[in-house]
Amino acid sequence: MTMLLILGVVLMALAGAPLFAVILAGAMVGFHTAEIDLSVVAIELYRIVDTPLLVALPLFTFAGYVLSAAQTSQRLVDVVQSLFGGMPAGLAVVGFIACALFTVLTGASGVTIVALGALLLPALMSQGYSEKFSLGLVTSSGSLGLLIFPSVPLILYGVIAQQMDVGVPFAIVDLFKAGILPVLLMLSLLIAYTLWKHRGGGLQRQPFSKAELKRALWAARYEIPLPFVVLGGVFSGVFAISEAAAVTAVYVVLAEVLLYRDVEIKALPKLVVESMVIVGGILLILGVALAFTNYLIDAQVPQQLFDFMQGYVQSPLMFLLLLNILLLVLGAILDIFAATVIMVPLLLPVAVGYGIHPVHLGIIFLANMQIGYFTPPIGMNLFIASYRFRKSMVELYSACGPYFVVLLLAVLIITYVPWLSLVFVQ
Repeated sequence: MTMLLILGVVLMALAGAPLFAVILAGAMVGFHTAEIDLSVVAIELYRIVDTPLLVALPLFTFAGYVLSAAQTSQRLVDVVQSLFGGMPAGLAVVGFIACALFTVLTGASGVTIVALGALLLPALMSQGYSEKFSLGLVTSSGSLGLLIFPSVPLILYGVIAQQMDVGVPFAIVDLFKAGILPVLLMLSLLIAYTLWKHRGGGLQRQPFSKAELKRALWAARYEIPLPFVVLGGVFSGVFAISEAAAVTAVYVVLAEVLLYRDVEIKALPKLVVESMVIVGGILLILGVALAFTNYLIDAQVPQQLFDFMQGYVQSPLMFLLLLNILLLVLGAILDIFAATVIMVPLLLPVAVGYGIHPVHLGIIFLANMQIGYFTPPIGMNLFIASYRFRKSMVELYSACGPYFVVLLLAVLIITYVPWLSLVFVQ
């Protein structure tokens, strides 16, 4: 009977059943096999709803939708361009920084490609960058902000890891601090690669202009204070994460609706519905995933996995290498939220067994997922860029190749130099 139930779950997945249904079915099969009352699943669903931190998810997501509906992308590019456009390969530097910041503000890699692609791609090509280089930059840079506050995947990892209560205790804010240096490393390596590639010159530059800088800063005067207020409040301890999310949502609505008037009041209900559909899906998947996690812990599956791996892999360094390979593959075939709720409950106890800090694992996990967005054959950003720029997948594979190598080097450094992730963590 049990085998028939397991086979049914596998067939559900192969038939394309929703992820939450597959995970829920797996949890119910597990508890039924262990002769545990299935009411435990409902209890887990309630427990995740009762988690105060999850208030931050809908508020940050809604704020991101409002920002993506406004002219924030244009103002952001103008500010970064006025600051860095006069540097060697300045517009490429602008592209990296602007994509990272916009992903931070909106929380969505795909939105960054759609919103900034129309601005950056023609601008890069007009200044002498090749189409291949420009396509690769826009496609690969769309996910650069996943390690920066208030990244929803980072919050999601923190919630799952804290619910499991294994390894060294940590706060969600520790994850935000841990992402600072890894992101700076990624940006530095990308900029260094760009400068090396265009070392012969031949690119146009935009001369620095105080007047242009003042104009850009004035145009973005209501949006520039947002990250400083929110980040300063969180890192100083003035705001809890949920309070920071509330401040962000209110501030963004006031700025974009009342001050800039980019978004009409009558458009807000539609943005609420669109953003909450996404949030509802995430919370439902998270709730059933935590129920499934409880079954895995009760059945000692992570411990059995750890014992099995220790029979073949004794070195933490070798484990980290295998972990990177696994995560790169998963990042190319799974959505980041699905990968997080499915794999973190399995990987975290094993990683802790090898002496890896949970915060360090989170940064490694999301850094790999970030590359997975544009890893062939089916990285999500590749499909979005293909549709947005009307280019074949083969062209995009070739365009993203150098960026994949650069960011893979960054991931390896992040993996094997834990100091980068843990230096600011108490």
